[in-house]
Amino acid sequence: MPTKRRNQVLKGAHGGMQLLLTDDVPHLGKQGDLVEVKHGYGRNYLLPQGLATLPNAHNIKLLDLHKKRVVQAKEAKIADLKVMAEQIARVPQLTIEANANEEGHLYGSVGEADISKTLKGKNLKVETEMVRLEGMIKQCGLYEVELHLGYDITSKVKVMVVPLKQGEKK
Repeated sequence: MPTKRRNQVLKGAHGGMQLLLTDDVPHLGKQGDLVEVKHGYGRNYLLPQGLATLPNAHNIKLLDLHKKRVVQAKEAKIADLKVMAEQIARVPQLTIEANANEEGHLYGSVGEADISKTLKGKNLKVETEMVRLEGMIKQCGLYEVELHLGYDITSKVKVMVVPLKQGEKK
């Protein structure tokens, strides 16, 4: 009776190799899925990149522990983002000064980076990618800007664009 080798690769129903995904792989599966792939794809890409492992009891147990840690980290991140959304809601309005002519037309424009920088100045860690503008702001005035913080958490902030004072022009 032949003995099973220690790290023998399990064959799937279609003759491919069965692997346990340790990370999400686009067009293949999510973390923790048992997938069947061609031998070359598994041996040359998934295993060396650490995206999959052989499906044995020890690896399944380690993956379950890792999943629990990932879920806890995600919950903590969501809680932090909700707190930040509440802090942003308490900000009455942001004031951004920009070079403008007498009619209120800006010589440049105010964009996502400017709004993000102003929020960071108020100790709110809002990245440029989180700010959603329909277009660049090119006139002085009051605008309502939507912020997508992540995990479907959104907030709105009022931005007042005012001209620079005459003595401060560069």
